[in-house]
Amino acid sequence: MAITTAWTGTGIDATPSAYLGESNVELHVSSAQEYAQAQTHPEACAPTTDAASAEWRICRRLAWQTLPVLVFTYLAAYIDRVNVSFAALQLNGQLGFSDAVFGFGAGAFSLGYVVFEVPSNMILQYVGARRWLTRIIVSWGVVIALTALIATPKQFYVMRYLLGIAEAGLVPGIVYYISQSFPSYHRARVLSIFYVALPLSGVIGAPLAGFIMQHLDGVMQIAGWKWMLIVESVPAFLAALFCWMRLDDDVTLSQRNAPADRAQLASALRHNPAAPSFPPDAIYTNGLVWAFCAIYFVVVFAIYGYTLWAPTIIQSLGVSGDFKVGLVAALPNVVAIGVMIAVGRSVDRLRERRLHLAVLMLITALGLTMSALLHQHLYLSVLGLCIANACLLSMPPVFWSMPTAVFSPAAAATGIAWISAIGNLGGFFGPYMVGHLKQSSGGLLLPVVAISGCLLLGMLLTLLLPKCRVDP
Repeated sequence: MAITTAWTGTGIDATPSAYLGESNVELHVSSAQEYAQAQTHPEACAPTTDAASAEWRICRRLAWQTLPVLVFTYLAAYIDRVNVSFAALQLNGQLGFSDAVFGFGAGAFSLGYVVFEVPSNMILQYVGARRWLTRIIVSWGVVIALTALIATPKQFYVMRYLLGIAEAGLVPGIVYYISQSFPSYHRARVLSIFYVALPLSGVIGAPLAGFIMQHLDGVMQIAGWKWMLIVESVPAFLAALFCWMRLDDDVTLSQRNAPADRAQLASALRHNPAAPSFPPDAIYTNGLVWAFCAIYFVVVFAIYGYTLWAPTIIQSLGVSGDFKVGLVAALPNVVAIGVMIAVGRSVDRLRERRLHLAVLMLITALGLTMSALLHQHLYLSVLGLCIANACLLSMPPVFWSMPTAVFSPAAAATGIAWISAIGNLGGFFGPYMVGHLKQSSGGLLLPVVAISGCLLLGMLLTLLLPKCRVDP
């Protein structure tokens, strides 16, 4: 349903006008020289009506072929990443973990993820997306199931670190796959559909985790949080099967599409509208890339800082019972689904990535602050969480539409992986900082203020990005 809404909803026109940019044309360029020519003579680069209509039809069919697999894969992955936040409702008391211990362990996932991010994407380029993504999925399914055996903080740290290693390269690999499969002016919409898995993981995973922990606790003398980890590892193996059966390494060579459609898509991908790029060996020293790294660090810092503590935050509002906590935690994610689709559509229509991301950061900071200040009023506080979560989860697809528009095909895999690797350090510092500040201050106000301040800094960095590069 999400795919249908995003591709056929009101405001998305299946004519060339849906793709027209700042000068009512689409700039199809493949080099710095062509880019310069397009800026001075845009009419020479405008696609024909028939070509644009065919491209729309091909991309929509491709979305139906690939996105259900990718969304289900990320849905399973994210549930397995953050289900430890629900496990904490029982695990911390049973194993004697402090807030700081839990925060460090929850964030240790990102340390493993970061170390193997770039190598993983380089291997994906060599062996193909189908094989490598399937390997990643099976590995994390095994690790998350084995996490049910932990009994000490050190074991908790090790298993979270191993989960990060097992899952390293999943998101940058999928983002790279999308960047090589869809023309750039479709990507914000496609990425917003892919990232719908984030709120869906809360809509499905939160009540499911609460139900399993509450109703299976003690069955066969096994704690509820252990049952939850075991049961929620099963979708990973289904995702591996779907990935192996349904994905193609190169969509332009796929036998699922007619030869004419493959040729049309290949041509569109060769002529992506992008500003002049830089060579792959300049990625690690380029200032724009480091700006992307800093902004993505803020995004990940805020997402994990909030998400991995969301059940605890909701419980602190006076909600009792694991299942009830799960139901309340699902509500902000229901709101986020519609907001993400609308934002992705707006970005592609207006061709304004920078401002969208900056506004999302500002509204998230205000929503989190509202929730913390009104914590004695359950409904108002949950309203603040709904606002914050919807905007927070809308950030990644908007963000990734910027670097994928800048990188050349040769630099894309390494560049995406490098930004993801540095940015995902925020996945360690976010939950660890929340746990440390919560333990030292005795409340959640100080951690929320810290997350909000970080988001405001990220907003300023985003507004400083060169518009001509990120909004071509």
